[in-house]
Amino acid sequence: MHLDHAGTFPHRHSHSAAPLRADGSRRALRIGLGGPVGSGKTATVAALCRALRAEFSMAVVTNDIYTREDAEFLLREAVLPPERIAAVETGACPHTAIRDDISANLEAVEELEDAIGPLDLVLVESGGDNLTATFSRGLVDAQIFVIDVAGGDDIPRKGGPGVTTADLLIVNKTDLAPYVGSDLDRMARDAAEQRGELPVAFQSLRGPQGVAPVADWVRGNLAAWSAR
Repeated sequence: MHLDHAGTFPHRHSHSAAPLRADGSRRALRIGLGGPVGSGKTATVAALCRALRAEFSMAVVTNDIYTREDAEFLLREAVLPPERIAAVETGACPHTAIRDDISANLEAVEELEDAIGPLDLVLVESGGDNLTATFSRGLVDAQIFVIDVAGGDDIPRKGGPGVTTADLLIVNKTDLAPYVGSDLDRMARDAAEQRGELPVAFQSLRGPQGVAPVADWVRGNLAAWSAR
């Protein structure tokens, strides 16, 4: 049974940021990526950058509690020029910087847009968190939540706002399912029960499709954003 979690979990919908900047130009579409530690958020960000960088002007903001490790990984992988990657050290629970006090992330996004010029897309990666991780709508326009099969095939059934309300749920590392005893069909059924019509992408970055379905979802959001 799908439980009504209203009032149980923190509400993520603050006032959405205006689509236009102060000078009247359209700001970048902001997509947040959250999920537990080790679920593959940074690898997904890197893959999206490789897939989309030739089509769109884009940048990335990463969040770590005490380090800049995720940003340094993206820099080593050269997924974007260095000036398009910014790091936020939250110094506290990742919830704080993506939902409660979003000022550091907003400043990082705005500094990227000011320094580089008009951007089409900014990916904002949360630090590793739990199933309650959600982004303020004042920070991002859409949220991706990443889980992985090694975390247990019961995660979609357990729900939580990350799983139930994210605009896209990624079930990552599907190539590991036979080795960790995860039932992908069960995860698909549970995710559908929890999410209703909201989309779910089963992803293996080592497989032939890789990040392509998620990149197509991002392209669709960019097309809708441009038409606003």
